[in-house]
Amino acid sequence: MSDYVITCCSTVDMTEAFFKERNIAYLPFHFTMDGHEYLDDYGKSITIEDFYKAMENGAQPTTSQIGIMEYAAFFKTFVEKGLKVLHLTLSSGISGSYNSAVNAAKEINEAYGEEKVYVLDSLAASSGYGMLVTIAKDNLDKGMSIIDNYHYLEEHRLNIQHWFFTADLTYLIRGGRVSKAAGFVGTALHICPLLHVSYDGHLKAKEKIRGKKKVIMATVDKMEELALNGLDYDGYVYISNSACMDDALAVKEEIMSRFKKVRDVKIYSIGTVIGAHTGPGTVALFFVGKKRSEND
Repeated sequence: MSDYVITCCSTVDMTEAFFKERNIAYLPFHFTMDGHEYLDDYGKSITIEDFYKAMENGAQPTTSQIGIMEYAAFFKTFVEKGLKVLHLTLSSGISGSYNSAVNAAKEINEAYGEEKVYVLDSLAASSGYGMLVTIAKDNLDKGMSIIDNYHYLEEHRLNIQHWFFTADLTYLIRGGRVSKAAGFVGTALHICPLLHVSYDGHLKAKEKIRGKKKVIMATVDKMEELALNGLDYDGYVYISNSACMDDALAVKEEIMSRFKKVRDVKIYSIGTVIGAHTGPGTVALFFVGKKRSEND
């Protein structure tokens, strides 16, 4: 058995089965909707279906990050069992949770007089963050030490490419990603913006594409352009979606038709915390590719 565990936050947007099968523990974010507080806990507090139906009916959920005390209590459950912790957080470009986790780790490490908890900023989000966690666990299972794993992930985290689009600009407008004027014109012209996560972990709009079929093709074009080994890519491919499975399946079908060495494309739901900001109608594609750079 290893002397450390891999942990993360709920915003990896994977599944309960994934956590059980890979023996990975997660800490849930929180959100409030219609006056009720919920945990981002993969459908136990509220189902994904009910969450997106509520948003479609006008609900405006607000999210809150995990606090220092929550992180400290979470980490202690492993440290008190004699285990070290390698914790990966949601991108610092999206959430302040990284700083909270770092402060909690510092508190515990000072109390024990040695490094017990290591915190890594994933610079990733949703199932792209989940892909980095998957790779971290792969490394652990191969016998990689916690320090070597930390440095490996630090070196390779920017190789996780994130490309996504939305058919509904409402939530990007609400979140300030798109201006109201641009959103009005975009909606009228059926514009589907193509976005990605930049080298510093921020969401960044890259192209304005007219029509869903075209943006689906453009998303897979990015994979063809940027994936390691191009069309010979044979690594992990994840898709996440917010209540638009047909669009996610269309992206998968296009990938499978082009990338003959890809054995599987896993599709996940965008969870309640990430979904509170994207709204329904978003599809995101993740793969291992060329390293994200400042010039992207």
